[in-house]
Amino acid sequence: MPVNLSGRVAIVTGAGGGLGREHALLLARLGARVVVNDLGSTVSGSGASSSAAQQVADEIVAAGGEAIANGASVTDFGQVQQMVADTLARWSKVDILVNNAGILRDKTFAKMDLADFRLVLDVHLMGAVHCTKAVWEPMRARNYGRIVMTTSSSGLYGNFGQSNYGAAKMALVGLMQTLALEGARHDIRVNCIAPTAATRMLEGVLPPDTLKALDPAAVSPAVAALAAEDAPNRTILCAGGGSFEAAHVTLTRGIHLGRGDAVSHLVGNRLAEITDRTGEIVPANGFKQGEVELAKAKTGLTMGSGAGRNA
Repeated sequence: MPVNLSGRVAIVTGAGGGLGREHALLLARLGARVVVNDLGSTVSGSGASSSAAQQVADEIVAAGGEAIANGASVTDFGQVQQMVADTLARWSKVDILVNNAGILRDKTFAKMDLADFRLVLDVHLMGAVHCTKAVWEPMRARNYGRIVMTTSSSGLYGNFGQSNYGAAKMALVGLMQTLALEGARHDIRVNCIAPTAATRMLEGVLPPDTLKALDPAAVSPAVAALAAEDAPNRTILCAGGGSFEAAHVTLTRGIHLGRGDAVSHLVGNRLAEITDRTGEIVPANGFKQGEVELAKAKTGLTMGSGAGRNA
């Protein structure tokens, strides 16, 4: 059975085109009432026009769904708060937030102006923070919420010329990790989507046949799954071209080396053991790393493997 979002209210940012448009259209087809948010700027973030968002909202309405357009800039918390207030006034709730809005200012780090670094962080990271903050209390009050952050392989694994974009996208993973923990008791589930799709951000970068294979619509089912009532929590779901994977931030079993001047040398010499992924874990929270390290330290002391002996 397809995901059923009947009666749900969703806000999708950056929904005037590309991935956001496909997310909005699919959520609407699955029954959600959708706020189509888009500033209408260029890929680099300049300019503004409400026409793109309105076209998508009109398309949803023409197909028998319910949608409204919104031109708030996600970088302006006041505008975002007003968008949420208008949504609550119209539909009384916000069940789903898809943080999709983003821009590119690609250059190598050596050539990048710090203003371009800050702007990309402001749109991707702070834009998601603004939107999430604005819906957080309404979701807590109703003990229900589904929030999707849009991360990227550029953040998870790095990409040449995208230090600003990669930093912002990985920061969203960290935001997701903590908010998923804080929202759990109110049934607010927070996840990430890492899409691979042919959007205007990739025009001129990839050949036409590759662009065709990476239809943005192929990513949206993953977003719908993360917006569903039975959505997971703290999942980094990767999607592209009809394929789906999961990414994890893991912790290897590592080794205990104790203390002492010789330890820095030992760390370098034994990196293969330290980075061996056999038996690695996905920590339940940030304290788990410390727990693992303390347990190994206690074992090491019990066995008498102090710094001098490790040396």
